[in-house]
Amino acid sequence: MSHRRRSNAGDPPPPEGTGGSSTAEASSTGEENPDLPWAWALGSERRVLALALAFRAANALLVRTYFNPDEHWQCLEVAHRIVFGYGHLTWEWKRGLRSYLHPFIFAALYKILSLLHLDSPWFMAMAPRLLQSVFASFGDLYLYKLSKLIFNNHVAQWALFSQLVNWFMFFCITRTLSNSMETVLTVTGLYYWFVAIESVQGNSVVSKQQAASKQSPPSRKMALLIAALACAIRPTSAITWLYVGLLDFIQMKSKSRFIFLEVVPLGVFVLAVTTFLDCWMYGSRVIVPLNFLKFNLFSSGGDYYGTHVFHWYFSQGFPSMIWTFLPFSISGILKSREWRLAGLIVWVLVVYSILGHKEFRFVLPVLPFMFMFSGHNLAAMAQLKGKGHNEKGRLSRLKLSVILLILTNVPMALYMSLYHQRGTEDAMLYLSREAHDGRVKSVLFLMPCHSTPYYSTLHYNLPMRFLDCTPSENKGTLDESDRFLMNPADFVGEVFGNLSSFSHIVLFESEERHVKLLLRNSFQEVKHC
Repeated sequence: MSHRRRSNAGDPPPPEGTGGSSTAEASSTGEENPDLPWAWALGSERRVLALALAFRAANALLVRTYFNPDEHWQCLEVAHRIVFGYGHLTWEWKRGLRSYLHPFIFAALYKILSLLHLDSPWFMAMAPRLLQSVFASFGDLYLYKLSKLIFNNHVAQWALFSQLVNWFMFFCITRTLSNSMETVLTVTGLYYWFVAIESVQGNSVVSKQQAASKQSPPSRKMALLIAALACAIRPTSAITWLYVGLLDFIQMKSKSRFIFLEVVPLGVFVLAVTTFLDCWMYGSRVIVPLNFLKFNLFSSGGDYYGTHVFHWYFSQGFPSMIWTFLPFSISGILKSREWRLAGLIVWVLVVYSILGHKEFRFVLPVLPFMFMFSGHNLAAMAQLKGKGHNEKGRLSRLKLSVILLILTNVPMALYMSLYHQRGTEDAMLYLSREAHDGRVKSVLFLMPCHSTPYYSTLHYNLPMRFLDCTPSENKGTLDESDRFLMNPADFVGEVFGNLSSFSHIVLFESEERHVKLLLRNSFQEVKHC
């Protein structure tokens, strides 16, 4: 697809000879923008995908820490139960709040590993993240394609650089969280949406043939199908697509055709398929999106797990995720004047801010769009550098910026992925190896609930017990996890009595000293993680 540079977007002119299928009008100055040092690897979309696949595979292998329980308990644990017949289902699955669509993807992986007799402890722990790395790679590719479509190839290169270097994206995107899959689907869906709907943006000059191509129903239907899948996996993804759809719906001439011939058929089809799957797996009639929204939005059920102040996403959460890319992204928004995407980011942050329970991962789907703006700003710096606006013998602003971004993100990405909260993952890998060698009979987890992976990593069917934290309908009622943390020794004596019925106990060092007397006569430390 060929398109001219949008004069109202303030984007820098693209470089010549950068490859790819997009060409653009030359800068009025006749200057060329220098490419990234590794731009030779981005000469085509196949090369971009190959680079992303290799990078995300290494990314997945380097992620060895524990981040959020949902990575294991709401995905892999369920998938393990589907394939191998054992695995713990949390209370959400008993109330019909989760769809089986996302876990089924990893259930297929587990089935393949089982058939090939590759379901060893290492493969069971690493294969799911390696599979997710493939999906993440396509998220990188479509961020590149979307950036090239909206701006140009040069901006796309720097947007990809920003996404690959960012510490939080490295830390989170290869994890088997539904939010990671939602992020990939959101970026991919928006690319097809822009191809289908945005035939004319601002003062762009587009041929009739190109406009017809951009408005082709297949692309828009593809975008709607991907949006429906994103909403099936995470019903709150509707927040994003409501904003995107309404902006274009207002300007559409054939509104009834769009609603009744595109949105409704695709939405009903995906809802029917996922509802059939869920009813089959639950063994009863259940509409998961309705239950999910009712619990999390209308009854504020998520508040049970903690709340934050309204401005948390703006003042702490999102800035921590973007980290040192924040000033570059804000500058890119102002320079590009791409208010539509900027508005999407603000819209999502505002809506999620209304909810009391807040987490970093909830707003992960809009993080890549900040990297598009960061890429725009870095490309603008490269344009100035290409025009000789740097002094000899001194580092240019671009080089200083790149060094700053790498030094502030790469060490943090490696630390958070390799060391921070790694003990619980290592403990389960150790128990898995020991269990397969016949040295583990039963396990008790004396720590806050869902602090470790479970059967999906152990991959051995033996009795295990953890402290329950199912929300109580009676406000003020403490769960087992809270009661243990308030008075560990009394709780253990009251609930479990003789701990010798367990062969292994897993607990944090901070709680160990409180129950050391109970453990001294029957247990000895065998692994410190």
